Amino acid sequence: MRRHEIDPSGHLPVDGVVRRLAGVQAQVASSAELAIRVRSDAVPAGGVADALGRGDLIKTWAMRGTLHLLTPEVAGPTLSLLASGRPWERPSWQRYFGMDPATMERFRDVVIEALDGRTLTREQLIEVVVTKPGMEHLDERLRSGWGTLFKPVAWQGGLCFGPQAGNRVTFQRPDQASPRWKGIPDPEVAGPRALIAFLDAYGPSTPNGFRNWLSRGVIPAKRVKRWIDELGDRLTAVDLEGETAWVPTEHADDLARSKPSNAVRLLGGFDQWVLGPGTDDGHVTPAARRTAVSRTAGWIVPVAVVGGVVNGTWEQDGRSVRIAWFREAGAAPRRELKAEVERLSRIAGRDLSLEISRS
Repeated sequence: MRRHEIDPSGHLPVDGVVRRLAGVQAQVASSAELAIRVRSDAVPAGGVADALGRGDLIKTWAMRGTLHLLTPEVAGPTLSLLASGRPWERPSWQRYFGMDPATMERFRDVVIEALDGRTLTREQLIEVVVTKPGMEHLDERLRSGWGTLFKPVAWQGGLCFGPQAGNRVTFQRPDQASPRWKGIPDPEVAGPRALIAFLDAYGPSTPNGFRNWLSRGVIPAKRVKRWIDELGDRLTAVDLEGETAWVPTEHADDLARSKPSNAVRLLGGFDQWVLGPGTDDGHVTPAARRTAVSRTAGWIVPVAVVGGVVNGTWEQDGRSVRIAWFREAGAAPRRELKAEVERLSRIAGRDLSLEISRS
């Protein structure tokens, strides 16, 4: 919880928080900003947009194919590993999109050229693409809200999200969006870098923990174990309830000295405290309450945690914060929850009231 700036909350700048978490999911922009601001009182309203504008952050499709905020230094290795899975070479992909690997490469090159020195809306970029011979049939697929065809281009470093244009998304090239962009390294170079970044935030964890966080099944377990061997004494093995897990060696002594936290915190939807280990990790999300936290279509609701463990969920309804406290969690710590609602009030810039029910 200290590594996540949760107990206590800290004073890091926007990119400092994002780097500490190895990325922040940004499918819902307000949730991403809340995830950062509950961890740092140094981040003002609009701080995320300002950091993106300066190039301190990159917004792109990353872990598990979802939108994330990443520092440019972490983005390169992470995207490299996602690209290494080369989903566009699968027969099912080619049949569905009508694109063989050669067409995919031409599509990528067209996108990179179209964005050279320009910021384009999705519609403008599609208009450029579909005028090219052999790409007319992509029009409908490219207009899909999921952006599936654009993801491989993003993973190969060809595009990222630009500033919002009203209610429209825009695209840029990451090498032109951020002066800190260093490109896409070779996967074998990227692997140890991405693994260290993950364990720095979510260790102790296992090879499968890393694979699930990145994208289930993309990276074979044997490759991850090889990277662990390559990292050597930079990692330390620990016993996690009978399972071998890994933590960066620089944090091992601090971990051994740590005492359990009893901090009460309200965290927003899609928070990395839940997403990093995954909702199937019973250390954070009790197995019996997984469906209360992870809803239909992977919607991760805001949670109330005590000592890092999810003890309830919450929602904001107008000026009310309504907490559904799990019955098995015992009596709700009303004073601490009230203090958390006051903190949310300061972030939101308006007074919020507390309501508690049993779930």
